[in-house]
Amino acid sequence: MHRPARWGLGAAGAGIAVILGLDLTSLGEMDPFRRTISEHGLGQDGWIFGLGVALLAAGSLAIAVSLARQRLAGVVGTVALLGWSAGLLVTAWFEKHDWAVGPSVSGNIHRVGSFVAFLSLPLAVVVIAGPWRGRGRGRSRAGLVAFGFGICSVLWVVGIGTAMLVGASNGLSWWRVMPLGLVERGLAITEVAALLALGVWAAAGRLGGGERAGPGAEPSADGTRSAPAVEGRASS
Repeated sequence: MHRPARWGLGAAGAGIAVILGLDLTSLGEMDPFRRTISEHGLGQDGWIFGLGVALLAAGSLAIAVSLARQRLAGVVGTVALLGWSAGLLVTAWFEKHDWAVGPSVSGNIHRVGSFVAFLSLPLAVVVIAGPWRGRGRGRSRAGLVAFGFGICSVLWVVGIGTAMLVGASNGLSWWRVMPLGLVERGLAITEVAALLALGVWAAAGRLGGGERAGPGAEPSADGTRSAPAVEGRASS
């Protein structure tokens, strides 16, 4: 397995577990249909949410490094994955608006980071795992799964944007057009699944870069290439 991707999957998995734990333990106090995930960042235990998001960002960065080293991501895909990671770090560091107090600069920065993250990840996955990039790229089932989740993420974003435009045309605030907490969680689950699929694909190793097999290698079932067979000695 490619080591950076393996570390990335571990860090991302730990971050997801932390955030999921916060969601489950607060079910009696917070409405997940209306309250966003970032609500966990408010209050005395906000550092736990920040830690979880930071772990997810670090894991994403490691996966991006792995894909780039294997020459699987390309420039656009790598930049988009870095945008996702940077957006996550911004949301971890800056708290969202606490509407019990009022809007804040921190909340505005948090919102920008969220938009950057949620828009960058679908772009990264579709560009990196697109089937049109399959020639000699070590296509695998995990790559195709990542592409599928990437398309679903794009559909989420398009649907949310459409709902916001329809709401605005009818004089509705964008956060009242939909059950914001539920929609955000659906988008987050889809995007994280796409990221993990990318990580599994990258962790398979020997898919590109300096680890590519020689010209005589034979393709295996998962898209990698095995070592060329040794020719037998000529018969006398």
